[in-house]
Amino acid sequence: MELYYLTAHELSDLLNRKEISSEEATAAIIDRIEAVDGRVQAYLTRTAEQALEEARAVDAARARGETLGPLAGVPMALKDNLCTEGVRTTCSSRMLADWVPPYDATVVRRLKEAGAVMLGKLNMDEFAMGSSTENSSFFPTRNPWDLERVPGGSSGGAVAAVAAGEAYFALGSDTGGSIRQPASFCGVVGMKPTYGRVSRYGLVAFASSLDQIGPITRDVTDCALVLEAIAGHDPLDSTSADLPVPDYRSALKPEVKGLKIGVPREYFGAGMEPEVAAIVRRAIAKLEELGAVCEETSLPHTEYALPAYYLVAPAEASSNLARYDGVSYGLRVPGKDIIEMYMNTRSQGFGPEVKRRIMLGTYALSSGYYDAYYLKALKVRTLIRRDFETAFEKYDLLATPTSPTVAFRLGEKAGDPLAMYLSDLCTIPINMAGLPALSLPCGFSQGLPVGLQLIGRPFAEATLLQAAYAFEQSTEYHRRRPELGVA
Repeated sequence: MELYYLTAHELSDLLNRKEISSEEATAAIIDRIEAVDGRVQAYLTRTAEQALEEARAVDAARARGETLGPLAGVPMALKDNLCTEGVRTTCSSRMLADWVPPYDATVVRRLKEAGAVMLGKLNMDEFAMGSSTENSSFFPTRNPWDLERVPGGSSGGAVAAVAAGEAYFALGSDTGGSIRQPASFCGVVGMKPTYGRVSRYGLVAFASSLDQIGPITRDVTDCALVLEAIAGHDPLDSTSADLPVPDYRSALKPEVKGLKIGVPREYFGAGMEPEVAAIVRRAIAKLEELGAVCEETSLPHTEYALPAYYLVAPAEASSNLARYDGVSYGLRVPGKDIIEMYMNTRSQGFGPEVKRRIMLGTYALSSGYYDAYYLKALKVRTLIRRDFETAFEKYDLLATPTSPTVAFRLGEKAGDPLAMYLSDLCTIPINMAGLPALSLPCGFSQGLPVGLQLIGRPFAEATLLQAAYAFEQSTEYHRRRPELGVA
């Protein structure tokens, strides 16, 4: 297999045996980006010289005999809503097109401390609002398995980069499925940790009670390594959980015997492509074959998750995005007075989907409508969480499809926001409940990847990783790579 298609832990083994240097691996990935990113369009900002300097520093430390972690010298990239000191962070928006943060997000700092090498910043739906990465203000990213299809969103650039061999791993953010849904579309592993497991400090906010940062990797072992590097309490984030970080790699045992897995019937309903449903059910049968006990169950309030989410998330977005007014930072479009300057800046700085969600959220929070919409959505959110709590009294994990469909064609849903929102049907309830979930490849339909979603109890990421690893080791789906070739 080509060097750029190795997993992070495979590369780490080569680095530790000194069969290759980090500088050589980084140069190979930079060459790969040059060869294919003109077609995939995953990157917004490349930091090739900085990456090579970081790689040389790791090589020097290794030559001195220093003890290095498993991510030291491994090239990676970041979704462009994670703040990076001295490197522009745009959120794929004209509003922040030239903004350069003065600090690193906590997860970025932790990866630097682990010795990971940053290749650049990755395309996304503007302010993480979308399910296809077509809402970027700059250009759409394409799915490496079929360049006429979307990679999913909003972390589409991050997932496409990992799938296409343009980074060994990436970090994304997940507000309603934005790591897991594109991971399913592009055939990689994507995890949304429990809310509070990973610090959000330095993540540009979309919906603060839903946002969570997580790893995007080529296999489950890499997922465990990256999660362990970025997880943990952070005094800079008041929602960060003060809990010890387990040794996630020690959970990677190909053993699920006796594990009880619930299969919610509501996730196989209307809008589900029959072949996708069949592939996911075969994956669940494989877990049963490996020794897990799988039973059908019910999460009765699932049907209300989507409408409740599209009140809660836009309401929080309306509040969070009020800061972009042309005064402190970001775009400023002059006007004859400050009110006109506000209006000009926001009308020209935000794209259509962001404006749509701001308007929806502002309406839901407005006097006379707050109780009827936003407050009711919060009550539904409580019911959704209680459904999961009841299920986890009986089951260790839940298993569902990650997405009701395979990757759809570019432009296919661009004119129909409601159809686009349905792409997150299977992922949104997990964010509403604050639970951990992981998507991993479990088959192919029409030559395109299909994802299996595993959902766990709060802070039970180790159990998720164990079950995912057992499935992965008994199948070959994670070893398949898109045939992009060289331009």
